[in-house]
Amino acid sequence: MFPDYDIIVVGAGHAGCEAAASAANLGSKVLLVTMNLQTLAQMSCNPAMGGIAKGQIVREIDALGGYSGIVTDKSMIQFRMLNKSKGPAMWSPRAQSDRSLFASTWREMLEKTPNIDFYQDTVKGIVVKSGRAIGVKTGLGHLINAKAVILTNGTFLNGVIHIGEKNFGGGRIAEKSADGITEQLISLGFESDRLKTGTPPRIDGRSLDYSKMEEQPGDNEVTGFSYLDIDLLDPKKQRSCWITYTNDTVHELLKTGFDKSPMYQGRIQGTGPRYCPSIEDKISRFAERDRHQLFVEPEGFNTVEIYVNGFSTSLPENIQNQALRQVPGFENCKMFRPGYAIEYDYFPPTQLRFNLETKLVDNLFFAGQINGTTGYEEAACQGLMAGINAHQKVMDLDPFILKRSEAYIGVLIDDLINKGTDEPYRMFTSRAEFRTLLRQDNADIRLTEKSYRIGLASQQRMDRVRVKKENVEKIKETLSSLSLEPEEVNQFLEKNGSTPTSLKQKASQVLLRPMIGLQEMRKSVHRIEEALLSFDKETIEQAEIQIKYDTYIEKEKELVERMGQLENLVIPENFNYEKLVSLSAEAKQKFTKIKPRTLGQASRISGVNPSDVQILMVFMGR
Repeated sequence: MFPDYDIIVVGAGHAGCEAAASAANLGSKVLLVTMNLQTLAQMSCNPAMGGIAKGQIVREIDALGGYSGIVTDKSMIQFRMLNKSKGPAMWSPRAQSDRSLFASTWREMLEKTPNIDFYQDTVKGIVVKSGRAIGVKTGLGHLINAKAVILTNGTFLNGVIHIGEKNFGGGRIAEKSADGITEQLISLGFESDRLKTGTPPRIDGRSLDYSKMEEQPGDNEVTGFSYLDIDLLDPKKQRSCWITYTNDTVHELLKTGFDKSPMYQGRIQGTGPRYCPSIEDKISRFAERDRHQLFVEPEGFNTVEIYVNGFSTSLPENIQNQALRQVPGFENCKMFRPGYAIEYDYFPPTQLRFNLETKLVDNLFFAGQINGTTGYEEAACQGLMAGINAHQKVMDLDPFILKRSEAYIGVLIDDLINKGTDEPYRMFTSRAEFRTLLRQDNADIRLTEKSYRIGLASQQRMDRVRVKKENVEKIKETLSSLSLEPEEVNQFLEKNGSTPTSLKQKASQVLLRPMIGLQEMRKSVHRIEEALLSFDKETIEQAEIQIKYDTYIEKEKELVERMGQLENLVIPENFNYEKLVSLSAEAKQKFTKIKPRTLGQASRISGVNPSDVQILMVFMGR
């Protein structure tokens, strides 16, 4: 019934979809197996993509040739560039999405991708022969052969849903959980643990009083995520989000349900996300606060359903409803469905290699929440990298690895492999030591050529990057050579709170001043406007950032080079750390378990001291 495949992808969430797309676009014959084809690319939690650090990841996925940025641009109902008041390293795009349109767009794009077959069934186990994954076993009894398998099971592995004192099996509300895979992997020697996540109630938007809330409109300009030419949402057609707050009355009502809370009564053993706590966790951990912010987010253009961001909960339904009705604007709210918590299996990611292949079973790859991460963006980028590397492995090609200095994706995977995680891992800009280099505006310059060389990024993408780089250099040269008279710029400088000049200055020098932007200079200085007429806004912005932050960028590049010396010192794969008697016992244990590839990786392993790395360095030097 089934042909032999190069790669089987298990699960069709954000990780699975990106994995299938990247492997297929590289030329592998792919089977995407999911329990329900109607929920492909489902936004299980909030209907949004991007945000702080997450927006950078989506732009990186797009620069590499993934689909998430394109799908988001085609399905957004609101766009905002966050942190614009800060430096460019902190700018982060975020889009509110139409939940249904997002999923249907993903399915349409996958169905138009050659080399992908689809099958609806439950995968019950992996077929392993001589330490290598060679296929899957399904719930309907099929054995399907493949050269590699990618597991992207999300929250479905032995998933249990909790609502108050009720609990039942499920990977998402109204969808059954998956069993068999965890038990098999444990029998093969894998370590497994439990994590927990949650989601808020969904509300009928017709029952809300928005006059009691703060409106949060989208930006006047929609720039989107993809570097390709996508027809973007008309800014005037954006849907607003709204902000309201809890209060003491809400908190007191919620506390009445604590005795029935699965979290406080010990029925949930898994660790929840530190940076996205439930509302009951907030009022317990932050008892000094008399209110918490709630974001009221529409689920799409053609639905009245509302997502109450900030009110994640697993309390009984009646408590959820009573408490919500004390929130300003929610006095008459009607609930579509209650919030719930979900507990599921994951596999600590220190059991993976840098290509996301498991150390215990060759040609078996993990991506997404199975690795302990949380968030669509974190899952999608792992799926993309697992799809690429599964293809590279079955075609006997070199693995595709991104360094910490090259991408947030590299930071994420490096953190997971070296440090592991015992709570849902979420990306932040603070996790990246080279964030001045890893901006959302230059993901294409950083990554597209790398992807093009392995055959994933298209010629169209590569051509656009080449033109962009050339034009950025032209703009920088123009501004560095253009001398401006004092009378040309002084009025503009005074208007922007900057000290007037009595001397000629190069345009690039003027731009280095604080609070001075190139777009404003264009409007005020005729010769600059003339010089930039033939360049698009994206290219001009890129040139401006490179000019204004040149010193900081160069400093980070120097730091990357210095740290890169450790990355170039390779440790033999089967090195015996026990023979180094000077190493601490913890370092020996961590090195033996994780098997770092380089001294750089060894230095980032949690629990390893600098002295341990120095001992290793001295020995390698010998």
